[in-house]
Amino acid sequence: MTRAYPAALLLSSLVFLFYGVACLAFDGMKRDFERFGLSHLRVLTGMLEVLGALGLMVGFWWPPLVIPSAGGLSLMMLLGVATRIGVLDSLAQTLPALVLMLLNAWLAWAAWAGRAG
Repeated sequence: MTRAYPAALLLSSLVFLFYGVACLAFDGMKRDFERFGLSHLRVLTGMLEVLGALGLMVGFWWPPLVIPSAGGLSLMMLLGVATRIGVLDSLAQTLPALVLMLLNAWLAWAAWAGRAG
């Protein structure tokens, strides 16, 4: 697991950094939040994604920060999965949020259990 954990940490931090910035800056994400009926939460979501990504990155040097960062991102993705199910999105549309939820839940667990390295 010594290679899986840092690879997953890097992957998740980069993905959430990208999606957080996209959520704040790109029209496509703005349209998605309008479609979900959650326009009022777009900026908050983008900020939380960026903060979570930064927390994961800092977690390389201070591992205790991975627990709340990955746990919060996992919870956010649980809500994302529920939202996509609620608007009847396809499995293909829902799968990225589901994978990110599981990945971050594993990261939080691994950091908590001391199995990060």
